[in-house]
Amino acid sequence: MAHPALARSFVAVVPRYLFTVLPRASREIAHWRGRAGTIPDPALRRLALDSLAKRGNMEGAALFAVLCPRESRGAAVRALVAFQAAYNYLDTLAEQPSPDPIANARQLHQALALALDPAAVQPDYYAGTPWSEDGGYLAAMVDACRAALAELPSHATVAAAAHAAAMNIVGFQSLNLTESQGGEEDLERWARERTPAGSGLRWWQMAGACGSSLPVHVLTALAGDPALDRRGVAAVDNAYFPWIGALHSLLDSLVDVAEDERLGQRNLLVGRTCADDAAAEMRLLAERAREEAGALPRGGEHSVILAAMAGHYISASEASQPAVRMIAESVREALGGVMRPTLALFGLRRLCARFVRAAGG
Repeated sequence: MAHPALARSFVAVVPRYLFTVLPRASREIAHWRGRAGTIPDPALRRLALDSLAKRGNMEGAALFAVLCPRESRGAAVRALVAFQAAYNYLDTLAEQPSPDPIANARQLHQALALALDPAAVQPDYYAGTPWSEDGGYLAAMVDACRAALAELPSHATVAAAAHAAAMNIVGFQSLNLTESQGGEEDLERWARERTPAGSGLRWWQMAGACGSSLPVHVLTALAGDPALDRRGVAAVDNAYFPWIGALHSLLDSLVDVAEDERLGQRNLLVGRTCADDAAAEMRLLAERAREEAGALPRGGEHSVILAAMAGHYISASEASQPAVRMIAESVREALGGVMRPTLALFGLRRLCARFVRAAGG
């Protein structure tokens, strides 16, 4: 890690996350797991518990709380984990068979927009599904996110941008159908309409940016800063959407290639271009994301968060597969020296997790 300022940010962020954020995130995840276990409908209970098994992206969401002052950090973690846990659950629900998958996905995912709007009345999210008896689980996650956001001093300052980011997710999730649910023509048309002129982004890269939860997460964390102004919101929003968000979604797609093929789910990367071109395009996207993060106020901390997000995916076992390794390596190189200690930490954590499992813990 050659840049001294970036090294200082790394040294500051890692202990702040490990000692003041991660324990809170673990308690929140345990809370929602306990709540999911009480869902009356066995099918919904299974889907909720399965979605909570994706622990990494909830812990990753909580990472953004390192940007908050200490007094706001607890509320930020509660909001971040509740939002991402709801996203995981809704994504799983929308993949289930439905007579009208687009309308059903939109009805379900509006919960994400309403989680950011304390005045909105919650509808019947399950209107397009065969289920309804979740024991108030989804509504409770929405309310938990709302209540936590209300404690953050600059919530009103980020509200419009956060709502727009959530509506991008709703639009993406409504059209990102599985192979059995329909084609991708509507998703392509929708994403092309939202691609900034001159950006050079492909439609599927823009679609990924719209589906990323990172813009909501970073805006939630910013809301903990009582001195935040609208100029600061715009700067961060423009960095995370589309650039950092696009990289996030495409890395998620990258490690899901084999699983998506097995389950018949659409993948944003599969079939778009050859492996060499895909690696080059992902490198360019990662370089732009690195530049955008580094140019922000507190750019070192945003750069560390970016590296942690990428490290989560690049260190996954799926990233070692031959079809994936070249692309993952191009992203690692593009993000620079901060990736070396980041990947070392992820490797150590995965080793500890394997040891605990082997010991029966």
